[in-house]
Amino acid sequence: MAPDYPTIRRKDRAQDEQWIKEHISAAPYLSLAFIRDGRPHINTNTFVYRPESHAIYFHTAPNGTLRTVVEQTPNCPVSATTAVMGRLLPAPTAKEFSVEFASVVLFGEISIVEDMEERRAGMDALNRKYFPHLEPGRDYQPATDRELSQITVYRIDIDHWTGKQKTAEPDHDGAFFFGDPPATD
Repeated sequence: MAPDYPTIRRKDRAQDEQWIKEHISAAPYLSLAFIRDGRPHINTNTFVYRPESHAIYFHTAPNGTLRTVVEQTPNCPVSATTAVMGRLLPAPTAKEFSVEFASVVLFGEISIVEDMEERRAGMDALNRKYFPHLEPGRDYQPATDRELSQITVYRIDIDHWTGKQKTAEPDHDGAFFFGDPPATD
């Protein structure tokens, strides 16, 4: 039986599949939630979404908390999120203060990638995402099998995802970006 995934309460902010793919492809990092010894744990990492496998790839050190959990938990369930904060939106009352945002929440199962070619493809995709101006073989030496065996490459097979976004009118009174508040009189 398929899990009963949460639904978006604010349907007016829900985004379609294409928007989700674009957002997650551009997001700089992913926060991954999993259970460790009966307690919630979060791991934040750079990552890449590979549409051809509908999966997320990232890597960590060869050992650690996440690897231990994944090795001990077959079909290890995870949840993850990416988010971007827009402008802060002041209002006449404190209760109405708000913020623009865009986010994706996903659910799936995480596994360790053992196949060397899939490991390489995941790492190559990561490098292309974060260093698109650098070319393997020209600007850097591609990862060797030995180097790939010294890290843990993970794959999250995505079962379900949702995306939502809140925006305000461009001329929203007093709107500003965090860290850059407007001057007050």
